[in-house]
Amino acid sequence: MTTLVTLEAPDFTAQAVMADNSFGELSLSSYRGKYVLLFFYPLDFTFVCPSEILAFDRAIATFKEKNCEVLGVSVDSQFTHFAWRNTPVNNGGIGSVHFPLVADLDKKISEAYGILLPSGISLRGLFLIDKGGIVQHQLVNNLPLGRNVDEAVRILDALQFTEKYGEVCPANWKPGEEGMKPTAQGVAEYLSKHSK
Repeated sequence: MTTLVTLEAPDFTAQAVMADNSFGELSLSSYRGKYVLLFFYPLDFTFVCPSEILAFDRAIATFKEKNCEVLGVSVDSQFTHFAWRNTPVNNGGIGSVHFPLVADLDKKISEAYGILLPSGISLRGLFLIDKGGIVQHQLVNNLPLGRNVDEAVRILDALQFTEKYGEVCPANWKPGEEGMKPTAQGVAEYLSKHSK
């Protein structure tokens, strides 16, 4: 797998079940001007996947406040996505989540993002795309390992902080903490205050 970080996110147009539960055609390029959190998961009606999708859904207002759209993708059809969305959570479904689920039935999107397994399903890939369509962050987990939505929010915050202030975000940076000037002097000043 090669990294897509610093490269333009591979564009795609695909069928999706939209946030309002309708079917529609979705193009990644139509989100230019917004941040996009694009995440892949293996299959509908499986085990770790609904816990992740529901966790992203619980954080959707936070992402929207930060001008970030969330898009989920799997190799299932839009009809399977629709059935899963219309299955109650207590029966293993995901209910009416508030972001689109993209159908990658021909597996071309997963392949373009470098996360398609030989078995034909996708690893748990997560890509943070900036307003200009450039991938700024990527994370890929194996199938049993669920992702941390709070960390996805933190990375989005770090990107926006860097863009706004021109400073970099040191290890474990959180919103409200100071950044670091990207110079030798900036590193020295930061470490002198925070190395204990």
